[in-house]
Amino acid sequence: MKNMKLSLEEGKILVKIARKAIIEYLEKGIIISPPSEVSENLLKKMGVFVTLNAIREYGKELRGCIGYPQPIFPLIEATIRSAISAATEDPRFPPVEIDEMENIIIEVSVLTVPQLIEVDDPREYPKKIKIGEDGLIVEKGFYRGLLLPQVAIEWNWDEEEFLCQTCIKAGLDPSSWLDKKVKIYKFQAQIFEEESPNGEVLERKIA
Repeated sequence: MKNMKLSLEEGKILVKIARKAIIEYLEKGIIISPPSEVSENLLKKMGVFVTLNAIREYGKELRGCIGYPQPIFPLIEATIRSAISAATEDPRFPPVEIDEMENIIIEVSVLTVPQLIEVDDPREYPKKIKIGEDGLIVEKGFYRGLLLPQVAIEWNWDEEEFLCQTCIKAGLDPSSWLDKKVKIYKFQAQIFEEESPNGEVLERKIA
């Protein structure tokens, strides 16, 4: 991760506050306030995504993923907002029910600031991307799609497939990354994840 690196303890705080935020919102309809005493790092504005994975017999299944690509809010606040949104506002899924939480693993990805990938020829993009390290954002007009670095590893994609899938996420044709009007950004992420629902939090290495 090229920017500031969080400690494992800070990562644990983010994951636990994400779980607390979801439960408090689902049970009582309240948005919790950030803790009053946290490290300076957690008060810095940073991008973050919260991913919810349901445990199934065949493995993990995505149950929600929403966040902020840009550093708009202090990290601790952005995590709370993202967690609630991932549980209740992901348009791909119905809102999470409170009894599901005992079967959901929470993952928090803290992002570096996205950087525009500059190329003379779009065919150069694959050489500018490192699978297992970079996440991607594809942008064209009102169309925008983001995929976290771990997604390419989970699906065993190479660089071209990762570009195609990010275009699809943006609502574009898979080959749109070859369009000179399309902007492509990359970023890195530090990932903290529960080992089991409400279990030990570890830093996840994907490369």
